Amino acid sequence: MANQYQPCFFLLLFLLFSVNASVLAFRQRPKISAVDLAALSAIKDSLTDIPGSRFFSTWDFTAPDPCSSFTGVTCGFNDRVTILSLGTGLSDSPGLAGSLSPALSNLTQLTQLILFPGLVTGPIPPKLGQLTSLRVISLTNNRLTGPIPPSFSTLPFLHTLDLSSNRLTGSIPPGLTKLPSLKVMVLSWNELTGELPRTVSAQLLHLDLKKNKISGPLPRLPSTVRYLSVSENWMWGPLKALESLSELVYLDVSMNQFSGPIPSSLFLNPSLTSLFLQRNNLSGGLPSSIKMDPTFQSYGGKGSIVDLSHNFITGDITPFLAGVETLFLNNNHLTGSVPEEYVKSVYDGTTKTLYLQHNYLSGFPLPQGSTLPDTVSLCLSYNCMVPPVGISACPASAGSQPSRPQSQCSVFTHRGSTN
Repeated sequence: MANQYQPCFFLLLFLLFSVNASVLAFRQRPKISAVDLAALSAIKDSLTDIPGSRFFSTWDFTAPDPCSSFTGVTCGFNDRVTILSLGTGLSDSPGLAGSLSPALSNLTQLTQLILFPGLVTGPIPPKLGQLTSLRVISLTNNRLTGPIPPSFSTLPFLHTLDLSSNRLTGSIPPGLTKLPSLKVMVLSWNELTGELPRTVSAQLLHLDLKKNKISGPLPRLPSTVRYLSVSENWMWGPLKALESLSELVYLDVSMNQFSGPIPSSLFLNPSLTSLFLQRNNLSGGLPSSIKMDPTFQSYGGKGSIVDLSHNFITGDITPFLAGVETLFLNNNHLTGSVPEEYVKSVYDGTTKTLYLQHNYLSGFPLPQGSTLPDTVSLCLSYNCMVPPVGISACPASAGSQPSRPQSQCSVFTHRGSTN
């Protein structure tokens, strides 16, 4: 009788063993998409920790839950990788070396790709343009080479693109400045060439193209721009494109070849407290409240800085900039006596730095018995006057001569009166 139940007993044991094995196998299966796990493996194979970095020490591919245990990996509800941060960005971590694997494009749910500073070389994989969910691409302070992939122009949700401090070459893809969601574009400190795209329809807030080899004129930009830097490039032409930028807070177009007058509208924007136009070929006079808007009497305020040095600005100094905290007007063709408003601003501490050296100024109406505050830097050397006694806070670049030769002053004054 017992023998007839024996086959059932063994069948029951077999079923129990199979169920337990299946449960065990399910528990051991990594909680991450197999496609993403393979992509992460390829990414790890193409990169390595620089000695002193331990970023990949947690990337154990036998771990049950890479989404939780892998440093820099964040997954969504469906166990797909949504954020990948390569490196830590900590000051005591030297970062990663190697190259960026094309397998990055297999992380199809990725919304943020971040590469912290290191020694990663080679091109940016063009297939990243297939990751249509990307909102942030930040690959900064490495040694990436080659062009900016034109495929980036197809990323509909891209909000932030930061490729600064690499060795990228070529021109900026025209489609990049048309992306509907792009707000921040930082391409500074590369070797980019060519002209800026003529159409910039993206509603940018922050545009930084500093320290490249970009040439040509400044195109019309959206009025949404609050931060703009194109300094240290090869750009030229007038600055008319800046006239519509009423939301600017920071502007730096220094060290280019821009010419013509300074748009007066820049000085009617009270939020623009950092203005760098130095080392160009700008001409014309300084802004005047009477010519622009009689109700707007002065420009500047606490923390403000204006640098118009090393240009070809002519005429008298107007009182309009007397409220600026740090003001550089040196190395221009300014004439006449310095208005009393500037003298008062210096001596009451409103203006901390006032550089007027290397112009053709004829006077500085210093009140008798006044003492310059210790916190103030005032330089008046190499003008058509003898600087007041006790004023010598000039940089070394101002030279040692206190005044211009009389021959230069008379020739320049004569030319100015006949123009």
